[in-house]
Amino acid sequence: MLKKKNLLEPENMIMLYAQGAFPMADESGKLDWYFPEVRTIIPVDFFNHPRSLNKFLAYADFEFKFDTCTMEVVRNCADREVTWISDELIIAYEKLRKAGYLHSVEVFQDNKLVGGLYGVSFGAAFFGESMFSKVSQASKSALIKLLYRLREKKFILLDVQYMTEHLKMFGAKEISLQEYQSLLDEAYKSIPSFI
Repeated sequence: MLKKKNLLEPENMIMLYAQGAFPMADESGKLDWYFPEVRTIIPVDFFNHPRSLNKFLAYADFEFKFDTCTMEVVRNCADREVTWISDELIIAYEKLRKAGYLHSVEVFQDNKLVGGLYGVSFGAAFFGESMFSKVSQASKSALIKLLYRLREKKFILLDVQYMTEHLKMFGAKEISLQEYQSLLDEAYKSIPSFI
């Protein structure tokens, strides 16, 4: 049995993520783990690349990097009026990063971080957590780069937690818990490297 105070230790966080749970803090900072029965994923092998984004990227002066400033991405994602990313969770993410489980896609423009996303990987599953954008299209561009990276590295699953209009553009779909568990089982048969 896991003690509540130990839930944010890396080994316990990974065990919970591996089962399909994810943490969120409320406005007061109280943190809970969630396990929705309807799951939202973006199929790694059958995602949609929006045409408008394709045209935009052809002319954009974005530079993309992976895992160069992951905690800066996390802090930018938390920097909003209402956030579920508490200070306690940021500390826990830093431990996950040091343990090799937390990863990021970063978008730079004129050598400044203008967008990005981060998530947790375990086996061939990537659990997307949050994204931010300081300029138009930066977070969408980070997501498409993530999808191509996951496909290239032979990941099985991209869990995006909840459906949004933003994610629908990329082919996000809701699946049953049973189908989700099957994907998790498949994802844990291999351990690809994100970088």
